Amino acid sequence: MLTSERDLIGYGDEYPRIKWPGGARIAISLVINFEEGSELNPLLGDPVAEPTGEAFPDSRGERRLINESLYEYGSRVGFWRLLEILDKNDVKATGSACGMALELNPESAREITARGHEIASHGYRWAPASIDTMEEEREYIRKSVEATLKTTGERPLGYHATTSSGHTRELLVEEGGFVYDTDSYADDLPYFVNVHGKKWLVVPYDVTTNDMLFSHLPGYAQPEDFYFQLKEAFDCLYEEGATHPQMMSVGLHLRFAGRPGRARYLDEFIRYANGFPGVWFARRIDIARWWLEEYGDLPALPKPRR
Repeated sequence: MLTSERDLIGYGDEYPRIKWPGGARIAISLVINFEEGSELNPLLGDPVAEPTGEAFPDSRGERRLINESLYEYGSRVGFWRLLEILDKNDVKATGSACGMALELNPESAREITARGHEIASHGYRWAPASIDTMEEEREYIRKSVEATLKTTGERPLGYHATTSSGHTRELLVEEGGFVYDTDSYADDLPYFVNVHGKKWLVVPYDVTTNDMLFSHLPGYAQPEDFYFQLKEAFDCLYEEGATHPQMMSVGLHLRFAGRPGRARYLDEFIRYANGFPGVWFARRIDIARWWLEEYGDLPALPKPRR
């Protein structure tokens, strides 16, 4: 008989009819990824330079100064532009931050929490670390927590792994203090999984409503492409939300969405969505806490099938 640890069914035909605060039809989670300075770089002892970006790739094991400058634009300029857009529209986001990136930019780190945004952990480095044992990953997670607390003044309650030994959720439960992780693209709503007998909350993410497609092929060719992807996803989920309230995740990066033309369309999307009744822009921790309080009795997936 074919067996599998994968869950290809999820909620199935028992998709939960939930309620968001205030009767909202859709919860929109804006996630700002703060990674700049923690990417692969021979300056940090890495064997190769970061291969992803919007500059031409270079296979040599040397620093890629042009590509580095694109990342630096994100932390020097894009970060502040995105924060101003959030402030102007009076919405709060989740900052998914690498511990090293926060340590290299403590002024920005403090500003995330000072403006009321959530700080979540994106591991210690955005670059893949060499982790072969649970103990190495345990120390990696602990290091990311310490760096985040030290620089922002707040302990991260959410986690988005950049490096995993296959025991990440087990270690998050063991570490204590974490409320949820976002290491899944498997659903439109949060769900529970079983981690050694403990129900653990997953708040899924999305790579389609994500500005990283500016650097991936096939991806966004024009800033309008990003806006229309967000708009079409919103329109679909908002319509479905009339009977089954939904969640929408929007992934943002300082070096991508923080560029002038692209930031303009992020601003336009937020204003578009805010023009509808029943829209809740929420930090991921707010979504997680609501889910735990209101739907903590939902079973962990996969659940037994009839």
